[in-house]
Amino acid sequence: MVRTLSTYLFVKRKLTPALLGEIVRHGVTALEIFCARAHFNYHSLDAVREIAGTLRDHNLTLHALHAPAERDFNRMHESSAPLSICDPERMRRLEAVDEIKRALDVAEHMPFRYLVQHIGSSRDTADARRFDAAFSSLEHLHIFAKERGVTLALENTPGELATPAHLRQFIIDTRLTDLRLCFDIGHAHIGDGVLASLEAMREFLATSHIHDNHGLKDEHLLPYEGSIEWKSALPALPPELPLVFELKEKPAYADPAPTSVALSAARSAFDRIERVLSLSEEVS
Repeated sequence: MVRTLSTYLFVKRKLTPALLGEIVRHGVTALEIFCARAHFNYHSLDAVREIAGTLRDHNLTLHALHAPAERDFNRMHESSAPLSICDPERMRRLEAVDEIKRALDVAEHMPFRYLVQHIGSSRDTADARRFDAAFSSLEHLHIFAKERGVTLALENTPGELATPAHLRQFIIDTRLTDLRLCFDIGHAHIGDGVLASLEAMREFLATSHIHDNHGLKDEHLLPYEGSIEWKSALPALPPELPLVFELKEKPAYADPAPTSVALSAARSAFDRIERVLSLSEEVS
């Protein structure tokens, strides 16, 4: 198992060489970088080159980027105006596409395999206009990504729009066969359930997000801190599926000083998941 961490854990902080060094010291060997400009300024060539150099220095693999999901994400607010590729308003949709292209351009300086992409927000309804808008956006974006050696992976998210079944059918209906899916186990737990969601997405799976919750809201807890049945969920995952820990920083970690606390907790969770997977392989 490649220990892959999403920098979403530290999204309210600037991604720096020092922070990456701490991540490496806690046993992480691959990253998914979350594209929020206050965290990682993908618009800045200097910032991109600095992070690219640090990744090389630490022999860190850049597994994926998470596409920008908001216009004005900042450290003081939990969320802001969504940046949506399914927006029926053409100008807002084109703004989202342009912003995602800026993130994809990062691949010219530090290659990565996947761009994890939301179709819309949890508030979006599953109406035909939004699916048509998503198709218009992705028809262009998947070609732009492919030219840079990147595959788009659509993530299942809470709400009506980006359910596992809808995502699978979207790929089939649009014939955008270069698209793949990112299985978010926490979002599945809130929605149709982990095993049912996994089966709906299995054919097109490329990567994942691993975190826990209590089935009511998107808490992004460590595995085993919520109510997901990991005993049945882990053996059901395809053995080759990359497991990307996408955790949320707890209020107690808000001060930069205890970075090691959050990372030590993540390392313990990696240890536990690896033990469970090893036992599953022995039984099978």
